[in-house]
Amino acid sequence: MKLYRSIFIFFFALALSLIPVKNVFAGLAVIGTDTFESQLAGFFDLRDRESFIQVTHTDAVDPTTFHIQIFNVGNLCNENNFFDAYTPNDTHVYNLRDIVTNDGTPSGVVLPDDAYGIFVATDIDFNDRFIGNLRILDDNGYEYRTNLNGVSEHPIDSNDDVYTFNYNTEGGVTLSDVVGIMLDFVDLDEVRAADILNIWASFDIDIFDLNEVPFSCRDVNFACVNQDNPQLESLLEQINNGGVGNQSNNNNNGSGNVASFEYGINESIPSSKDVPLLCPGNVISEGFVQLRLINYAADDDHAFALFVGLNNGNERGSMDVMWQDNCLTEGFGFECEE
Repeated sequence: MKLYRSIFIFFFALALSLIPVKNVFAGLAVIGTDTFESQLAGFFDLRDRESFIQVTHTDAVDPTTFHIQIFNVGNLCNENNFFDAYTPNDTHVYNLRDIVTNDGTPSGVVLPDDAYGIFVATDIDFNDRFIGNLRILDDNGYEYRTNLNGVSEHPIDSNDDVYTFNYNTEGGVTLSDVVGIMLDFVDLDEVRAADILNIWASFDIDIFDLNEVPFSCRDVNFACVNQDNPQLESLLEQINNGGVGNQSNNNNNGSGNVASFEYGINESIPSSKDVPLLCPGNVISEGFVQLRLINYAADDDHAFALFVGLNNGNERGSMDVMWQDNCLTEGFGFECEE
C-alpha cells in the first residue's frame, strides 16, 4: 500500500510540474507567481478534499531555506511550522494529508482529517526566486487549481482599496468558496493569523449584474475564524467598536454582524461548505462582486489575499484570485489612474 502511495505522489508531483495552472476567470489578479516573491500564501482544505501545494525554488546557483507555516482554522487558527531546505532548481509537493519535508523526512506537522486554512512559505534567505501553486481535489470529482499569492509586498492600505472578482453559472456552477486570508507580519520571515481580535479586515460588499446595475449587500469581515470559534462574539464587538489593539486604520469603523474565513457568494451560488454568504437575498447568477475596504486591524506590515472557487458539485471546478483597482471595473464606483 505504501508503495502504491509513493508511486501516486511521484506521478502527481510530475504532473504538477508539467501541467500549467489554468485560471478561468477574466481579469487581472492582484499578483500571482509569474513574478518572483519572497513570501507566498495559499489555501488548503481536507474536509472531504485532498490538498497539494507545490513550491519551486528557481535559483540555478544558490540553495535556500523556506519557513513553512500552516494555520488550521478549525483549531482556533493555531500555527504549525517547520523549516525546509531546497537546493538550486528544486521542487517539492506538500501533501497536506501527509506532510513531509523536501528530503522525504516527516515534517513534524500532522493535521486533523478535517483541517483547512492557510499555507505560507517564506524564503528566509531572501533570494526572491521561488514560485508556487495549489491543487485541491474534492471527493465529488471537481478540483481547484491556481497560483499561490505573493503577499509580502502587497498590503491593504486604506479605504481606497477595492477588490473585484467575477462569477457565472456556466458549466452548471452551483456552489462557491470565497476564501479571505488576512496576515500580519511579525518580521521578514514569519506571519501571524491566529490573533483574530487584532488581525481582520472589513469590507462593504456590492454585486453588479452584467448591465452594471449594482445591488447593495451587507458588510462582511474576514479573519482566520469559523462560526464555532469562542472569540467570534468578541471579534464582532471589536469590529463594530472600530477596533482596538494593533489598529492601523481608524478612518472608518468596521461593521456587520458576520465574520468568517470563507463565504459563499449569494443565494444563486451558495457556499460549498455551508458557511455565511457575502450577499444574502441576492440571486444574480452572473456578474461581479466588489469588496471595498472599510477598516482593518493589524500591525504596520500586513496583507490580504482572496481566493475564489466555483464548482458544479460534480466534475467541474475552478479557482482564481481577485482583481485590485482594475481599470476594467472603472464603472463600478472608483476611478483609474491615468
